[in-house]
Amino acid sequence: MDDPKTRLAEIETAMQAGDFWRDKAKAQEIVAEYQRLKDELLGLGQYDVGNAIITIFSGAGGDDAEDFSRMLFDMYRKFAERRGFGIHLIHQNENNHGGYRNLTFVVEGRQAYGILKSESGVHRLVRVSPFSAKKLRHTSFSLVEVIPEFKPGGEVKIAPEDLKVEFARSSGPGGQNVNKRETAVRIVHLPTGLAAHAETERSQERNRDRALAILRGKLYKRAEEERQAKVAGMYISKTADIEWGSQIRSYVLHPYKLVKDHRTNVETGDVDGVLNGDLDIFL
Repeated sequence: MDDPKTRLAEIETAMQAGDFWRDKAKAQEIVAEYQRLKDELLGLGQYDVGNAIITIFSGAGGDDAEDFSRMLFDMYRKFAERRGFGIHLIHQNENNHGGYRNLTFVVEGRQAYGILKSESGVHRLVRVSPFSAKKLRHTSFSLVEVIPEFKPGGEVKIAPEDLKVEFARSSGPGGQNVNKRETAVRIVHLPTGLAAHAETERSQERNRDRALAILRGKLYKRAEEERQAKVAGMYISKTADIEWGSQIRSYVLHPYKLVKDHRTNVETGDVDGVLNGDLDIFL
């Protein structure tokens, strides 16, 4: 088999030929091979180059936390727009104030998972609450989970008997039913308790495929975290509760403006820029 660097040089020479695009199908295969080889040489992981599935869960803070989850969704949506990525909403549990108790969406674009996977963790917001009549300062938390997108039939195998599949009507804002048919699907992996929910596709079957793909991603991520923990000589408890005090990033809007990543100590006073999708200094 050719050395990757040698093969890259061969392809680059071929791409410069005037008739390279004469056979479009063959040319596209070669371009795909070229990009795959470049990824290998850059050390990108198998799933780093694909789409990312992001779930945001509201934590402590009530309406403020649910509004913070909306702010985080808007932040990632605007970041995706800056990068030319697409956004596809899979599931949303919206409250009556436009906030989210939880929601799941796909960021579609090359290397989306590799770029965004470090966003996993607890995010903390400090501000004067718009829901407080006395204009008091509130602290709220949301948890961001980022997993790679798996296609149906991917390499993470799941025994059918390990799954519990539930069906329900798709819900809109405020929990109102918008579909008469039960197209929403929730799948629970019984051995681990991990669950995935999908409701935005038009058919029950497509929602089931989408939920199963999300579940594969969650299982992959859990296995990868456990593998890394073993390498580092640590132990991760499968039943450990989320510790809301262990935030990875804080967004302070009052009494001063600052966004700080607690893992790297990178910080900026441009809170508005960050919330409008300018995340490059953190990624």
